[in-house]
Amino acid sequence: MNNTKTGNDKKETIFYSQLQPWSTVGVLPCMEQIAGPPIPVRVGEFYKTPRPHPWRPTLGYEIIEASPLPEQPITNQLVDACYMPGGMATEAMKFPNLVTGFDRNPSHAARTALYTRYTPYDWVQNQIRLYNEANANRNHSENLRKDTARLMREADERVQEGQMDTGRKLGERITDTSFWRNEVNSELQRLIIENKKMQDCRRNLQQTIQNLEGQLHIAQECLYYRESRTGNDLVHDQAENALLKEVETVRNCQKNLEQFTEKCINQLSDGRAVQNQLEIDIRNKEVALGIDTMCHQLNNFSRGLQYYGGIEKYDSSVTEAESWAEASNNTVKKSQSERSKSNQLRNNIESAINGVGHDMWEAWGETNNALGRRAAEMLEAKGKVQSHLYK
Repeated sequence: MNNTKTGNDKKETIFYSQLQPWSTVGVLPCMEQIAGPPIPVRVGEFYKTPRPHPWRPTLGYEIIEASPLPEQPITNQLVDACYMPGGMATEAMKFPNLVTGFDRNPSHAARTALYTRYTPYDWVQNQIRLYNEANANRNHSENLRKDTARLMREADERVQEGQMDTGRKLGERITDTSFWRNEVNSELQRLIIENKKMQDCRRNLQQTIQNLEGQLHIAQECLYYRESRTGNDLVHDQAENALLKEVETVRNCQKNLEQFTEKCINQLSDGRAVQNQLEIDIRNKEVALGIDTMCHQLNNFSRGLQYYGGIEKYDSSVTEAESWAEASNNTVKKSQSERSKSNQLRNNIESAINGVGHDMWEAWGETNNALGRRAAEMLEAKGKVQSHLYK
């Protein structure tokens, strides 16, 4: 390839070893200079192509700056590549002929044409390599796509199985919680009724003790008035013995009833403690039942779902399923035991109240009979003394 420049009546010819795109900007050539004066250094960028074979020269290209042409209408004369109008500051564009070579140095053009082309074998091998690479990439992509689809399908199946298993376990948990909540609630109602009965029994005890106070006061008043007797009439007779026995009986009955009152108070305290435990257990089961019911109703399309990392490692539970059921069963058994004690105590209190009533009735009857006999003796003695006095 040759390049001819004309300026100040001086023509210079420069030869390059490779094909050089023509440019009006003074940029560096792609390859080494073959003949002619040295070219001054010019600003530009040069990009080299890789060398697949050591015997081939390096090809390259450079970025050039295109100069705008002067504004003029395009005519048929401008179609000629070698035609240059008078108003243009640059030479016409001339394309090299790679077959016949340059006007000068044909051997250089032949050598360039040989070095810048590939053989048919190279072209076939390159196409085969590209085909094999494309086929390998396609197979790899297909395998990766199949593996990804398989992993997605397996993950979806595991998630569905986990959700079904979790839903089944939540349903069982809801059933167990509802059963024990109903059992505890029924036991709580029975215990509340028993505590009310025990309170009524305590009020009966207090009323009975208050009633005994009146009878004791009457017996003591009788003894006090009998102390007003004088002389030989101040005797320790059967009426006085009956009154003293009645006072002793009343006090013994009061002491017995006060003991039952203390037992009743303790039983009420124990019953209220168990009732409090049952109420706390019911509240906890209500909260757990609400949470499990809400979790059982959730699905993949529920609103407000969020992901909390590491939540599966957090376990705030203090019991297991077996110990949880055993704790509820123990609470129910304790309540049943307290109800049994309360029932037995109420029966004992009723028996004691009935026994006190019977004893008091007997003491009152003996005292009245003794006083009646003593009053009859006194009247008889008075009559005899009066009759003897009138003689």
